[in-house]
Amino acid sequence: MNTGTVETDFPETIGKAGTAVKRGMINTLKGLNEIEAEIVSLVRNTVSDTLRAGGETAKETLSITGDVVKGAITATEEVGTGLVMSTKSVAKGIVMGVNDVGGDVMSVASQTVKGAVKGAAAVGADIAVVTRKTVDGIIEATKEIGGNAENVAKTVVEGAIEAAGSIGSTAVKEVKEMLVGAVDGFKEVANAALPKPYNSARHPQARSVVERTEMRSTPRRGKRKKSE
Repeated sequence: MNTGTVETDFPETIGKAGTAVKRGMINTLKGLNEIEAEIVSLVRNTVSDTLRAGGETAKETLSITGDVVKGAITATEEVGTGLVMSTKSVAKGIVMGVNDVGGDVMSVASQTVKGAVKGAAAVGADIAVVTRKTVDGIIEATKEIGGNAENVAKTVVEGAIEAAGSIGSTAVKEVKEMLVGAVDGFKEVANAALPKPYNSARHPQARSVVERTEMRSTPRRGKRKKSE
């Protein structure tokens, strides 16, 4: 009698080997969560303490943000791994640290994602993935501190694409494709930062950040001289 049960090669219960792997992975994943939390705490405390000691001016805040991003990327470069994993935590820590001293989260969010994009390119990392992790960290931090996540999302998307434009048209394409699907809950915001040909064709002065960066990254061809 056919009971309708589909036979598969996947076991219903876990044996000794599966249990060992399960336990090991649980411990490892817990360890990763602890590491990420430690990085957030380290960066947050470092940023807030440095700003309190040196002055909470806008210029100082952006300078420290860039310095922290560079320090984090250099650390992963020396170790040889960890950039993708740590990027989200570093970005989150920066935003929370700046917020702790009442700094401008919006400008810092933009500075952070730009630094991450350029830093990833400098060390040969996957720019699109690093960008996504950075944006995730910034938006997550913004939500936790009760900030305007939609405005921050738009700012970091534009900042990421602008930074990618300084690298090349391929980087712009990869970052755009990653962010449109990655900015959870803000697809409309992400799409708003993307080029709209029908508008820009009629109104060149209204070109988006994306179009301006792509124009800068695409070499212009010289005009042909008329034959005499």
